[in-house]
This record gives sequence, structure tokens and C-alpha cells, in this order.
Amino acid sequence: MIWSVAFSLLGLMALTIPVGIVLFLLGIGVGQFYSAFPLLRGLGQVVWSSSASSTLIAIPLFVLLGELLVRGGVAERTYAALDKWLSWLPGGLVHANIATATMFSATSGSSVATAATVATVAMPQAERLNYDPRLFSGAIAAGGTLGILIPPSINLIVYGFLTETSIPKLFSAGLVPGLLMALAFMAVTAAICAARPHLGGPSRSFGWNERLQSLAQLIPIVILFLVVIGSIYAGWATPTESAAVGVVMAALIAVFMGDGLSRAAISDALHGTIRISAMIMLVIAGAYFLNFAMTSAGLGRQLSQLIQGSGLSPFGTLLLVVALYLVLGFFIETLSLMVATIPIVVPIMAGLGYDKVWFGVLLIVLIEMALITPPVGLNLFVVQSTRKSGSLNDVIMGAIPYVLVMSAMLAALIAFPGLALWLPSIL
Repeated sequence: MIWSVAFSLLGLMALTIPVGIVLFLLGIGVGQFYSAFPLLRGLGQVVWSSSASSTLIAIPLFVLLGELLVRGGVAERTYAALDKWLSWLPGGLVHANIATATMFSATSGSSVATAATVATVAMPQAERLNYDPRLFSGAIAAGGTLGILIPPSINLIVYGFLTETSIPKLFSAGLVPGLLMALAFMAVTAAICAARPHLGGPSRSFGWNERLQSLAQLIPIVILFLVVIGSIYAGWATPTESAAVGVVMAALIAVFMGDGLSRAAISDALHGTIRISAMIMLVIAGAYFLNFAMTSAGLGRQLSQLIQGSGLSPFGTLLLVVALYLVLGFFIETLSLMVATIPIVVPIMAGLGYDKVWFGVLLIVLIEMALITPPVGLNLFVVQSTRKSGSLNDVIMGAIPYVLVMSAMLAALIAFPGLALWLPSIL
């Protein structure tokens, strides 16, 4: 049953059927062929119970928060401000790409939305200033992945919901590795451009007056992040309530610090929020039904017996799971990969003694790698869609150095779990 479900999943996705529908079809198939019970009769109850949690309300709110900042022109102003502070480094604007992605990761919670925002703003600058298209676009794709690690992260919310893990702890656990990875991205960029200056384009310096004036565009985003995340850890608000506060603040920032919010901009933001949220909820509901069907048919027990019967140590099992996610990440969309595997894998890892908060951060880094590795790396396609020329291979090649950085972060998290667990322990 394990292999038939796995190959069916890959086969149906190869037919370009929407992922949420694939998960429902697999659940129905498992119920029909591998269970003696009429599992289809439980479909309505499973869909309702999987979507009735108040925790999930945070997802459309965080998506709307990011949409308002983008539609209100805040992204362009933030990028211009960071350009003044970072363009003197080897690599010039590439550092502004990464820094802007980091700041928007701390507000939007979505990797794809972050990559799309930065790419839309930055790509015209690359063509105007003659940057190497591979490194420039690869840095944007990689920087966008920080959106699912640096809080508030939609993927961490989904992980916490599926595993009944504290979302505030997950948020704090992802902050240090996320910031370290952003700094590592910039360090690698500087090293590459110092060795090959022609890849980074011209380095530019600005006067301190211009830099200090540009802080007016950065401070509101920092305050927004501190209010959203700080209210959670201060105990003043739940993640859902803090997301609602963030939406109000984002709207005010867009109105007073950006280009304003016209009726068309608000309409676009709401439509974007509905599309993204509907996709996420369909995938979550489909994954819940598939997990219900597989559990009822005994697939979870079979997989547990397979792993436990392999004779591997807990560390060997961890490496096996990491390898599994690396391979699956080449072929399966990231959110779908999470919701389809978490209900099976996480209980096994927790049973081996691994901390669920730590494993959640490790899993997110693995998912980040899937976002910038072909053939289905979403961020690669998002960045390519904003380019006026060149092939997808340019973006893929430019992302390779950053994939290596993520691999190093995986090794660091395994060797030093405190990177993820230190901040939750003191908060």
C-alpha cells in the first residue's frame, strides 16, 4: 500500500491536477481499495473539523497583511531604502534583494509572495545596471524562501496546527536560523562578487544624510514586525489576534508611508488573499482526509513498522527522513509535501525522542530547499515570470550557491539543536 499511494501521488500530480484534488482522490482511493469501512461517509466531518480551527484564521490575515504592503507601494520604498545602506558591499543590489526579502518575510509569512514582491521591484534594476542575471535572480529566489522560516510563517502555522505544537514556540525557534541564513546568503554573495566583481554590478555609496532619511521607510516595517511578534510573546494576543492587528497596521503604513490604498489596490489585495487562502485550505482539508483514510487503512502503522524494522539508530532514521524530504522536494509542491507527510513522519520522530519544535524548523529548511530546486521549485518560476529575457536555467544556476548555504544550515541544526531551541527556552 505504501508504494501504491506514493506512485499514485506522483502520477496524479504529473497530470497537473490541482494538489488539493489529488489528495482527496488519493483518500477516496485508499478508502475504496484498502479499507473495509465506508470511509467516504466521513468526508464531510473530516473536512469540517480540519477547517473549523480558529488557529487557521491567522493564515488569510497574514496573507492580507503582505498583500496590503505590496499593493500600497511599501515594497518599492523599502527596497530603495535598503539599496542606500547595502549597495556599497561587493554585489551591490544583490544584498538589497536579500535584505528586502528578509524584511518582507517578517511581515507576509509567505515565501512565494515574498519572492514575487522583491522580483517585481528589483528585476528592472538588474537590467538597467547590467548585473549578472543568474546571481541576481537566484538571490531573489533564495531570499524569498525566508518567508516560511522567519516569523510570522504560514507554513509554521500549518505545522503547529497539524502537530498540535505551540505556534509561538515555533515562531521563536525559526527566528535565529532564519536571520543566520539571511546573513549567510549575504556573506556568500559578497564572497562570490569579491572573487568575480563583474557578477555583482557596480557598487554604489550614498551619503549619510540620504541613508538616515531612508530610515523613515524602514522603521514602520520594523515596528510592524515587533508589534505582531511582540504581542504574541508578551501574552497580549494569540497569533490570530496579532495577525488582525498587523493587518490594520499594514493598511495604515500603506496609506501614510506608501502610495496609499485605492479601491483597485484594496480589491487586488482581497482577491489575492482569497486565491492564496483558498488554495491553502483546500490542500489542508485534502491532506486531513488522506491522513484519515491512510490511518484507517493502517498505512501509518505499516510505515512505522518499515522504519522501525530497518534497524537504524535514531540518528540514522533522521538522516533517512532528511533524504526522503530532499528527494520528494524535487517533485512535490512544498505545502502539499508538508501536509501529506507531517501526520505520518512527525509522530515517528517524536517517538524517537526528537523535539517537535526543533524538527519543525529542520523541516522548514528542507522545504525551503524544495522551493529553489527544479523541477517544481515554485520560487524559480515566480522569479522567471518577472524577467523579460533569459531562460529558467539562469535562475536555477544562480540559486545553487544558496542551496549549499541551506545544506550547511541543515547540518548546523542537526549538530547544534540549540540554534532553534535556545530562543524558545528563554521566552
